[in-house]
Amino acid sequence: MSKLLENKVALITGAARGIGKQIALLFAREGANIAFTDLELNEAAQATRDEIAELGVQVAFYASNAADFEAAHQVVEQVVKDFGQLDILVNNAGITRDTLLMRMTEAQWDSVINVNLKSAFNFTHAATPIMMRQRSGSIISLSSVVGINGNAGQANYAASKAGIIALTKSVAKELGARGVRANAIAPGFIITDMTKALSEETLKQFVTMIPMRRGGEPQEVAKVALFLASDLSSYVSGQVIQVNGAMA
Repeated sequence: MSKLLENKVALITGAARGIGKQIALLFAREGANIAFTDLELNEAAQATRDEIAELGVQVAFYASNAADFEAAHQVVEQVVKDFGQLDILVNNAGITRDTLLMRMTEAQWDSVINVNLKSAFNFTHAATPIMMRQRSGSIISLSSVVGINGNAGQANYAASKAGIIALTKSVAKELGARGVRANAIAPGFIITDMTKALSEETLKQFVTMIPMRRGGEPQEVAKVALFLASDLSSYVSGQVIQVNGAMA
């Protein structure tokens, strides 16, 4: 039985850990060759690279600031040189700088918008000509339940993730005629290193808001990304799939 992503090349931003790492590993298990980025080749990035290599696919890491327009284009150009093609782009890079709006600094606003939203523009802009020439491609961008519902103390994060949705829908309309699909995933409360740092009381409060009464696992988001990356979703574009246990 053939694998879902056999001979495909996937580029995943911010994939040294968390959801991005699980997407990279699942894609690799399904036969994709993996290019991934993060700010630097630290211990986490090295471990992820080694785990992917053990799955028997080609893998390469690129140290890059996803918020840098020129750097993003250089990465995409190098990926095509190294792998010969680019079939799947996952815009996953993201940060939080949470605080109430009245206390939020301009730097806190700008950094979150740049890393979360501008990075998706940067890499999509760079990948678009390649996918258009191929007349195929899948662009998957990570939004959030907060980008749909908003959240107190996260105006910058919510705005960036809402922007991801609008960007995705626009790209889907622009590139559909060339066979390129664009979709977004909006996770809810997912158990990652970032959420594990929350207090036990805060974690319990979050769980009470979720009808399924638990947080999601990064692998559960990765499975939705696999669907959107593969031919199983060949007529799915311009959509936002929520992965939140009925939280919203």
